[in-house]
Amino acid sequence: MGFRIISAAEAASIIKNGDVIGLSGFTPAGTPKAVTPEIAKIAEAEHAKGNPFKISILTGASTGDSCDGILARAKAIDFRAPYTTNADFRKAVNNGEISYNDIHLSQMAQRIRYKFLGKLSVAIIEACDVTPDGKIYLTASVGISPTIARMADKIIIELNAAHSTKIKGMHDIFEPQDPPCRKTIEIFKPSDRIGVPYIQVDPAKIVGIVEVNKPDEARAFSAPDPVTDKIGQNVADFLAADMKAGRIPSSFLPLQSGVGNIANAVLGALGRDKTIPAFEMYTEVLQDAVVDLIKQGRVKFGSTCSLTVTNECLQDIYDNMDFFKDKLILRPSEISNNPEIVRRLGIISINTALEADIYGNVNSTHVCGTKMMNGIGGSGDFTRGAYISIFTCPSVAKEGKISAIVPMVSHHDHSEHSVSIIVTEQGVADLRGKCPMDRAKLIIENCVHPSYKEMLWDYLKICSKGHTPHQLSAAFAMHDTFMRTGDMRNTKWEEYIK
Repeated sequence: MGFRIISAAEAASIIKNGDVIGLSGFTPAGTPKAVTPEIAKIAEAEHAKGNPFKISILTGASTGDSCDGILARAKAIDFRAPYTTNADFRKAVNNGEISYNDIHLSQMAQRIRYKFLGKLSVAIIEACDVTPDGKIYLTASVGISPTIARMADKIIIELNAAHSTKIKGMHDIFEPQDPPCRKTIEIFKPSDRIGVPYIQVDPAKIVGIVEVNKPDEARAFSAPDPVTDKIGQNVADFLAADMKAGRIPSSFLPLQSGVGNIANAVLGALGRDKTIPAFEMYTEVLQDAVVDLIKQGRVKFGSTCSLTVTNECLQDIYDNMDFFKDKLILRPSEISNNPEIVRRLGIISINTALEADIYGNVNSTHVCGTKMMNGIGGSGDFTRGAYISIFTCPSVAKEGKISAIVPMVSHHDHSEHSVSIIVTEQGVADLRGKCPMDRAKLIIENCVHPSYKEMLWDYLKICSKGHTPHQLSAAFAMHDTFMRTGDMRNTKWEEYIK
């Protein structure tokens, strides 16, 4: 091979206090798994001596516990962007221990190239193969790997035997030009290829190869339940009706879907609805549900940034690569999530909200406006440019103590101007072409849980007149009541009217 084989501990010793490092991967798929725990050990040892040791971490999206979790628990992270799902990391962020920048995923690579996020010292990249002339073949995701490999001073490769080299050829590596006069990205259908199947780097930058045999830290999602099944069916019924009405082409349109049990339920319902023709996916992550639909012939092609699947599902793909090789493609996140391509292809986007307000604004990230959950991820990349933008959520949480529909969102991620459809297990609110008051009536009538419907009708009655009526002194009364009493159902509007 020509490169120096080093231990994970030797690789970690290259990282110094204050360094900015970039990690491969997108979700736990394709993230480093051996070097980062050794960095955590160095941090703990230095802290025990009374010495500082913290680094900044730039990733494609979330990682596994061996990155965000271990490093957060070791208090080794100074700054982190752009997205995470780890509980220990989340706790540290909300305690003010980590500086966290929540960035649209499509913007991450270009912000590194523009040098908005500091000088990149080291890139740690998981690969299934690397050639003497510097061709790096990635594993189950791409993320920001092409950019960090080019921008970093040094590259550490985790050569992971848990990933089959059969995946070589599935990646489409392409970095767009930087402004000014940036050229178009010539993707006109989800299956179009525009790049090469590897990352090309100067081999002199590769300071060592760490041999690894560790599977992705894949997480399975909870089984469908009556609420998620009903949400999925409501989405499928809406799209089938919209196609029948001629608002969606009879050939259908490519779909983007977020990650989680609601997304799985939606995809399952779409797969079962034979009035919807077999369709394509242009999305940032593919879950087990999509792989099943490909095998059933219900999904014709999947373009993604990451195979965010269980290890069993990923092994199935590796074992049947002759079947999957012309049905899947893995792209960098700035391509999979690129708003220009989303608008051109006419993507139908389906994402999950934490809460929505009666006028169609959506909060994807912050519980009660202050506590970070995971981050905006790619939902904003797709929502603004979508042909139809759909947000789903259960109508209530915490055994009914929280309503997902509120007078005003406590944190604002997606504005009413970008949100087309809101779906809960209660029903569907089609907000297209509606004024604010009409949107409010549709959302309250169709999407709100019965426990809160009368409460929200009452809120409208106390609102000041205007294009978007609100009673500002009461707009966050439901949140305030929950924080004080633990149950939004205890809200009394008269206590907030001034």
